[in-house]
Amino acid sequence: MATGLPAPPGLNDVGESGAPATLDGLTVPTNVSSRKKLQPSVTITDNPAEVFTMGFSPDGRYLATGIGDGSLRVFAAQTGKVAFELQAGNAAALPATCLRFRPATAATRTKNVLVAANAVGSIQHWHVTSGKCLHTIEEENNQIFALDYRPDGLMFATGGKDATVRVYDESTKTCTMRLKGAPGYGANVPAGHSNRIFSIKWHNTDENLLMSGGWDNTIQVWDTRIEKSVRSIFGPHLAGDALDMAVDSAGKATILTGSWRPEGPLEMWDFQTGELQEQVEWKDSLIQNQPCMLYAAQFSKASVSETSSAARYVAAGGSGANETRIFDRLAGAGQTALVGTVAGLNRGVFCLDWSPVQDRIAIGGGDGTIRILDVVDRSDDEGGMSNFDRHILVHDATTGGSGPETADAPSAPAAAEEATDP
Repeated sequence: MATGLPAPPGLNDVGESGAPATLDGLTVPTNVSSRKKLQPSVTITDNPAEVFTMGFSPDGRYLATGIGDGSLRVFAAQTGKVAFELQAGNAAALPATCLRFRPATAATRTKNVLVAANAVGSIQHWHVTSGKCLHTIEEENNQIFALDYRPDGLMFATGGKDATVRVYDESTKTCTMRLKGAPGYGANVPAGHSNRIFSIKWHNTDENLLMSGGWDNTIQVWDTRIEKSVRSIFGPHLAGDALDMAVDSAGKATILTGSWRPEGPLEMWDFQTGELQEQVEWKDSLIQNQPCMLYAAQFSKASVSETSSAARYVAAGGSGANETRIFDRLAGAGQTALVGTVAGLNRGVFCLDWSPVQDRIAIGGGDGTIRILDVVDRSDDEGGMSNFDRHILVHDATTGGSGPETADAPSAPAAAEEATDP
């Protein structure tokens, strides 16, 4: 058994319930709170508008962002300073709605390539360090809200307003297939989406499978070999980049969904069966006294040990309560414990991303501020922290206050403002 994560001090390998908690072979006590906490690292406050999308580079050095004025900014993750401005903002520009760094693999010779898409159907490949736009693809009469690379970087997929997943060849920049359902009902009617797609995630270890989700309250699992949906999960209502997957060393895959709804927004599903594994407890905010409807949800990317690829942490954020919460999956059997909450925001959280090389989370949203936080060990004298103690109260720049303020009506992304339940 791996020993990279020791049990909290003073506790045995078996918790009060008598059953060990395991994640990818690592054992921790049950019925215990997380031994981790959030520590603010970098705060970036000089953005001219909302932050709609963000992503770390594969080496964790850079954080790319799509800003509401149409600008594409790339920050140095350690300092928060602008390293590259790929596209300047202006009053007529539309912001990027999704972006991804191309995975750094042996098959992709050029490094630091960023792909960004927007609501007029434009997909741009940028070479970050030179500032050059390498290629542009136009999806006519479509608005793109979702984008993801296959882990080897040789294919990428997009989704948006027309409820179709398009798969592109990275080398030729051509669309190789369109994945969509057919109208009507019945066992012989191909499944697919009936409304906008807001999140796409390629399978971590199977290059033939990818998932998509959006407004139609379904997650579709697509097989590119037959160009059809092979499984549908019903329930999640996605309005942002809130679909992810974690695969442990035994090959067990877990799906994470974050729904834009007041009750039961954060859920984990068994990929193989499509059954709900856990609905993470998300009580109304202690500060805002209202629920949080999620725009973003993601598993952490850094390995929990040298022999494990399982995602230890979950981050999710949204509007309403205007907060982000970080959870620890190693807190106990059937028990995902709260690590901390970023609260006191005066606008909603629209996007977040974990660093691929360390337990570091970046958060962006309607207030235009980017907050980068580290997950660190708690000291022994912090063992009895309450949920309120785990809150990080941010400074409200609009009021000059230094603590929690009464939130303004949340300013949702344009896509979510139009949302109506099907």
